[in-house]
Amino acid sequence: MMVIDKFLAERETAGRPIRVGMIGAGYQARGIALQLVARRAPGLRLVAIANRHLEGARHAYSQAGAEDAVAVESPAALLQAIAEERYAVTEDATLLTDCPQIDVIMEITGSVDYAADMVLRAIEHGKHVVMMDAELDGTVGPILKVYADRAGVCLTQSDGDQPGVIANLYRYVRSMGAEPVLAGNIKGLHDPYRNPDTQADFARRTFQRAPMVTSFADGTKISFEMAVVANAFGLSVSCRGMAGPTVPVGTHVQESPGWYSPEALETPGGIVEYVVQAEPGPGVFVIARQDHPVQREYLKYYKLGNGPYYVFYHPYHLCHFEAHHSIARVALFEDVTMAPMGAPQVEVIATAKRDLVPGEVLDGFGGFLSYGLAENADIVARDRLLPMGVAEDCRVKRAVPKDQVLTYDDVELPSGRLIERLRREQAEYFHMPYGGS
Repeated sequence: MMVIDKFLAERETAGRPIRVGMIGAGYQARGIALQLVARRAPGLRLVAIANRHLEGARHAYSQAGAEDAVAVESPAALLQAIAEERYAVTEDATLLTDCPQIDVIMEITGSVDYAADMVLRAIEHGKHVVMMDAELDGTVGPILKVYADRAGVCLTQSDGDQPGVIANLYRYVRSMGAEPVLAGNIKGLHDPYRNPDTQADFARRTFQRAPMVTSFADGTKISFEMAVVANAFGLSVSCRGMAGPTVPVGTHVQESPGWYSPEALETPGGIVEYVVQAEPGPGVFVIARQDHPVQREYLKYYKLGNGPYYVFYHPYHLCHFEAHHSIARVALFEDVTMAPMGAPQVEVIATAKRDLVPGEVLDGFGGFLSYGLAENADIVARDRLLPMGVAEDCRVKRAVPKDQVLTYDDVELPSGRLIERLRREQAEYFHMPYGGS
């Protein structure tokens, strides 16, 4: 990892910085702009930001100390801004995806259909793509990875966010010869019935959108994050929604082998999980097995316990502070932080947050009507369960009681969405049933 700074410094000295275009200007995107612009990250240039509302893109730059960003509306104007080393803002993200002077696209919108369109377009124009968008990856990441492979570019989740930190830790543990059996995430709160009203004050205090922080609280976000991890390493869930134990405040994650059943820890290939209230939060952890008797003696000497299960953890995740690592890794070495390894292993399914009545339109991530649960992909396909990434704007056709998972038979899908096309392609490519119409 730390060779990155050396190679970025060489790019800076040579006058060949990696040029980055960012799509999205929300909370985390503004943090990335701070990292790349305010601290003048060596070897990296955030040359342009696209956002649906121009003022949001301007704000991201101005918060980073760049007050003179120029608005561009054409490919020629963007090329001129880059040539003159002026930061560019636009409402047209295709200017970034199509621009030959941009090396890497950072996609950080939190959307699905729109983001999928932009990621596909970036791939078609030969660009590496770094996503901080577990919702997109957990819905159609496997087929997007197929497109990226065909184009000879990299598609990856970002360092710093919890899935990326888990991926780095998982690879580290595996490199030492231990067998990971569980990849875990530490949460401070889990309440599936939180909604944008209950989370409005927290959102206001942290300068975030209420639906986004609601998705953190109601379990949707962690379901997507762990689905992404599962798809990257061939893992599964031991039960619908994961066990997700709540432990006494102050309990350390080193005790985690006792929180999950022996059967779960013996699941072939390993599982993804989470825990609520453990320390150090909001970190991540990996439980690994080591059966070699001599290696276990060494691990005991190094104060990791008697085994056979050992806990490795990272006490924090720093999101935007580390995102540029993934940008550098794909641009310099074509090394992804994490990406789907093949067919979907775990998906996120829509579940009724309250009793639903016919005619209601589902409001998506962090809304009032549904929350997401992680489930093994073969069960999702078999039972025609409605993916959370597809649920937004679907119209309910029949009554669905609170806490019941939705199926495709429960809803009417909007017409003409890219996400349905990609879901169908994904199912066909990986020889899985497709639940949609």
